[in-house]
Amino acid sequence: SVAVYSDADRDAPWLEWSSEAYRIGPAGARESYLDQRALLEVLKQTRADALHPGYGFLAENAEFARRITDQDVTFIRPAARWIEDMGHKTKARDLAKEYGLPVGAGSGVLSGVPAEIVAAARKIGYPLLVKPAGGGGGIGMLTARDDEELVAAVEKSASLAQRSFSSAEVYLERLVERPRHVELQLMADNFGNCMHLFERDCSVQRRHQKVIEEAAAPGIPRATIDTLAGDIAGKLGDAGYNNIGTVEMLMDGDGKFAFLEMNTRLQVEHGVTEEVTGIDIVKTQIRLAEDHKLADVVPNAPTLDGHAIEARVYAEDPKRFFPSPGKLEVFRPPVATGVRIETGYREGLDVTPHYDPLLAKVIVKRATRDKAIDDTIEALEAFEVRGVKSNIPALITILNSDPFRA
Repeated sequence: SVAVYSDADRDAPWLEWSSEAYRIGPAGARESYLDQRALLEVLKQTRADALHPGYGFLAENAEFARRITDQDVTFIRPAARWIEDMGHKTKARDLAKEYGLPVGAGSGVLSGVPAEIVAAARKIGYPLLVKPAGGGGGIGMLTARDDEELVAAVEKSASLAQRSFSSAEVYLERLVERPRHVELQLMADNFGNCMHLFERDCSVQRRHQKVIEEAAAPGIPRATIDTLAGDIAGKLGDAGYNNIGTVEMLMDGDGKFAFLEMNTRLQVEHGVTEEVTGIDIVKTQIRLAEDHKLADVVPNAPTLDGHAIEARVYAEDPKRFFPSPGKLEVFRPPVATGVRIETGYREGLDVTPHYDPLLAKVIVKRATRDKAIDDTIEALEAFEVRGVKSNIPALITILNSDPFRA
């Protein structure tokens, strides 16, 4: 295995786990992890036969996918056309409709003409979300409850989208108040076979970004989810989807689902699904990319066992949620049976302002949801972080709250 790193990550623990490690540039992402030329050069030097893009940076860049496959290197992801189509939110909505998935009210890409924007909004009805068509991570998502708010939100969202995603295209979606965010994990081979690994509930978010995820989704009838997921897996298999992916849905107060987006990559929160199914999703990704058939990789129908919760520990202020870069003077994750920790840090390393401030994922699986909640809280209470602020107090407050338990 070959790892790559920027100057900011030169002492990262994961470099020791690889067979070889190569520097690809300075700390800034544009000069390292987003530098396609540098990554292609490492591929050439090492004669690697495959590349796994992870879940950030170039993971959903169709141009990069094509450049990799043009080198006769396997890209451990769905085909570039899927990355391209699902990476553009309005195209993805159109495809979802084409495949018969439930899709909420929304618009196409907006023009810059205020009268046309207002007309599109009134056709859908307020309240609305303004969203970048080519974005993700909650960036540029703004609420509008009337015409005046809308025009200002579109202008601001387009500006943020241009800076973050090099595209100012934005569109409208009907805002679902107090939704449940439920996503379906899919895996498919190169031969038209697709299955689901149940669902994850990712409703606990800040700034439209997930902080607590769990599997299975509490309080939703099993038959409802299985029917929905089975139907979607069948349709995407027929359409030729390959490798893994996640269909994200919003559920309203009446229990109706609507397509939100599809991520054609590994999800940060894949670990909770691994815990309740016993299936190693990354290993499966690699084997599917090697042209193995799904039935050979996952020979038995997946089943759910117990309940798993993931809490994302961030270097950030636990009240205002602003990033908190600095030196990890103390960084001691809990060590306990059945508590899984995933991290790219160790004590003494710096948390830089260059990347997402995620420090670690704490994943706990237990026989029941209540026990999983209790033991996740216990694990977080035992997690020592000093030198930077962390969101651990916020996570514990949320997990302890009556609304979350209910």
